[in-house]
Amino acid sequence: MSALQHTGGILAALALLMPATITAQRNNTPAAQGAAKATQESHSAPLVNELTKLLASQNLDSIAASDSEAYVGALYIPGSQLLVVRAKVPLKDRMTYLLINKMYKDAYVDLNSTSDAATRVFISDLGANGLQFKNEKDQPFDMVNIGGRAQAFDGKWGGKDNLSRDEYSKSYESSDEQYSQMLQALIAALKKSS
Repeated sequence: MSALQHTGGILAALALLMPATITAQRNNTPAAQGAAKATQESHSAPLVNELTKLLASQNLDSIAASDSEAYVGALYIPGSQLLVVRAKVPLKDRMTYLLINKMYKDAYVDLNSTSDAATRVFISDLGANGLQFKNEKDQPFDMVNIGGRAQAFDGKWGGKDNLSRDEYSKSYESSDEQYSQMLQALIAALKKSS
C-alpha cells in the first residue's frame, strides 16, 4: 500500500466520523445542555398530584395557609385547572380569622384582590398537572405572574417580543421552584387539618 492510498483511507475515515463529532460538540454546548435540562419533568407535577388528591379526599375545592411571612391559597377546578397565589396581606388578623374558620375560598379571593401586588405570585396551572415548560400542541399553556410581570410558558422564545431561550428556561426553573414551595405549604396545611 502506498503512502497516498494510506492517507486517502485515513481521510475517508475522518470524513465519515466528522458529522458525528460535530453533532456531539453541538449537543455539548451550554445552550443545548440548558435546553435539555429545561425540558426535564416538572418538579411541581408530583406535588400538584398530591395536593389535588388531598383536596378530593377532604371534599375541598380550595385551601389556604400561612407561609413564612406571606400566605398562600389555591382554588382547584377538578380536571381543569389549579390556581395558586402567594402574597403578603395588609390585614393579617383577617387572614388568621379566615384560616381558623376554614374559609379557604375567601382567603384565596383576598390574596388575589387585597394583597400587596409587589409580593404576589400567581400561578395558573391549566390542566392541574404542574408547571409545564411548554404546552402540547392544541393545549392551553401555564401562566405565571410574579409581582405584576406575566410569563406564559407557551414554548415561544426569541425574537423582539419574547425572552431568549436561556431566559425562558431560567424563568421556568425559577417559577417551578416557587410553585413547588407554595404547593408544599398547602400540602402541609391539608395534612395537618385531616
